[in-house]
Amino acid sequence: MAHIFAAILTFFGLMTAPIPPKPPVPPRAYVVQKTEISDEKSVFATVESVNVVPARVRTGGTILELKVRQGDRVEQGQVIATVGDQKLALTISSYAAQVQAAQAQLTQAKVEYERAQRLIASGAVARSVFDQAHTAYNVAVSNLKSIIAQRDVVQQQQSEGQVLAPTAGRVITVPVTAGTVVMSGDAVATVAEQNFVLRLQIPERHALYLKIGDPVRLDDSDLGLDGPRFGTINLVYPGVENGHVVADATVKGLTDYFVGQRVRVWISAGKRQAIVVPATLITTRFGIDYARIWTRADGAIDVPVQRGQEVPRPGMPNGLEILSGLKPGDRLLDK
Repeated sequence: MAHIFAAILTFFGLMTAPIPPKPPVPPRAYVVQKTEISDEKSVFATVESVNVVPARVRTGGTILELKVRQGDRVEQGQVIATVGDQKLALTISSYAAQVQAAQAQLTQAKVEYERAQRLIASGAVARSVFDQAHTAYNVAVSNLKSIIAQRDVVQQQQSEGQVLAPTAGRVITVPVTAGTVVMSGDAVATVAEQNFVLRLQIPERHALYLKIGDPVRLDDSDLGLDGPRFGTINLVYPGVENGHVVADATVKGLTDYFVGQRVRVWISAGKRQAIVVPATLITTRFGIDYARIWTRADGAIDVPVQRGQEVPRPGMPNGLEILSGLKPGDRLLDK
C-alpha cells in the first residue's frame, strides 16, 4: 500500500520521483575494433646465407696447416690455412746467397771507385780508368737491387701461402686436409656471411598474393622460441621451380641457427577484416570462453564469445581472433 500511496502523491505533484544514480565512471579498458588481418598459410623455408664465399689459394703447394673446421666462426682476414712450397724455400736460399755475392762485389767496386777518385784528383791515373771504376760501381749497385727485388718477389709468393678468410662468418665446408696438394685458385674452405635470410618455397597458387614487404611469421614451436618472431619479404625470384616460387625474407636473430635448417613460416595469402583482442582478456570456465565488458547501464558483465584462431602480430604477439560475442566499440576489462 505504501508504494501505491507514493505513486498517487507523485501523480498529483505532492512528492518528487527519486533521482536515478549517476552511471559509473568508465574504467580503463581495451576498446574492441575491427582490423585487417592476413589469411596465413604455412610454408617451409630454409636458413640460408646471403653470400657463401670460397677462401681460395693464391699460390700452389702443399697445405702445411689447417686452422679451421666446419662450423667455426672466422673474422675477415683471419688465417685459416697455410700453404707451403719447398721450391720457394730453395729459391729464397739461392737468392740469399746471390745477395751476399752482390754485396761483396759492391763493396769491392766501391773501394776501386773511391781509390780512382783520389788518384784522378792527383793526376796519377788517366780519366778512362776513373770512368771504368765509376761504371763498375754503378753496375754493382744495380745488380744488388735487382737480386733483392727478385728475392722479395719469391718471399711475397711464400707469404701468399697464407689463406685468409674473405669475409666474417661461419665455415660451411672444408674440402681439404693437411698435406693436400693444391693449385692456385683452389678453394680451401667456404665461408657463409653472418647475415642470414629465410629462403621460402611458396606454392605457385599463392604467388599472386606475394609481394615485397609482406610480413612473415616464424613458428616458435619449431625454433624453441619464447614467442613468435616476425620478418618481411625482401626479394621474390622471378621464376617457378617445381611448382614453387622462391622468395627471401629477412628476420632478425637468425645468426644462431644452422645454415640449411628447415623451419615453418606463415605467410599472407589474402586480407580480411576481423576482431582481434589480446588473449589475456579471454577467460574459459567450464568449456565456455568469456570476455568481461563494461556497459554504462550494468557496469562490468561477462559475455560468452566464440574463440577463433590465434593471430600473433608485431604489436600484439598474443592476438586472438573473436568470431562472435563482441562488436566494435566494446570495452574489455582485464580479468
